Amino acid sequence: MHQLLTNINLEDQTVPQAVEKSIPQIEAFVTAALKKMKVGGRLFYIGAGTSGRLGIVDASECPPTFGVDYGLVVGIIAGGDSAIRKAVEFAEDDTEQGWKDLMEFDINENDSLVGIAASGSTPYVIGALQKANKNAILTAGITSNRNSALAETAQYPITPIVGPEFVTGSTRMKSGTAQKLVLNMISTSLMIGLGRVKGNKMVDMQLSNNKLVDRGTNMVMDTLGISYDEANKLLTTHGSVRMAIEAYSKK
Repeated sequence: MHQLLTNINLEDQTVPQAVEKSIPQIEAFVTAALKKMKVGGRLFYIGAGTSGRLGIVDASECPPTFGVDYGLVVGIIAGGDSAIRKAVEFAEDDTEQGWKDLMEFDINENDSLVGIAASGSTPYVIGALQKANKNAILTAGITSNRNSALAETAQYPITPIVGPEFVTGSTRMKSGTAQKLVLNMISTSLMIGLGRVKGNKMVDMQLSNNKLVDRGTNMVMDTLGISYDEANKLLTTHGSVRMAIEAYSKK
């Protein structure tokens, strides 16, 4: 068992290097998407299976982390929300449904769309990007196959080439890890670009539990050089680290 786990880990260690080679591709897309988001555009992720779930995870973490509205970053999965927990058979094979799902959110030319598919051949994703391109929507595609239909369809292909999986064809492994890393980079850099981070601090995070209230209190305390109790009072009064700091600075 030790050897098995070691070998999986050795394969996993190659993923960050594959993602590093894709940084110019990621940068090009983020630069274009940030311009859209600064004038009110949204970011959409669309995928099937593991790829769809990873997009939903990244999107769902943006509001609590950065204090943005839940509609700013949206994750969509083939088969609908029920597919998050249980696979929906043949949902990924429908070339029209992806666009239909996006239209429920009134996606438009102000928005950006990221298609996610390890193989780069998922009809649900490719069909959605093709329609998006025709409707002047900014598109990117995250795939581990640079010669795939997704890479050819996306205006901004992002192609971390991770090589064969430890379990052949199990793209939830290295390909999924690469997708997660790329999504982290996209959403985090965009949120920083939108001013949702100060220094390296999540000044707009939602204070949704005691741990985060404590973390926020320490941020206020360290930034302003005041006591924990005073920082906590400021934070609970004003509702966010940013607002607490701004209120104190206006005294």
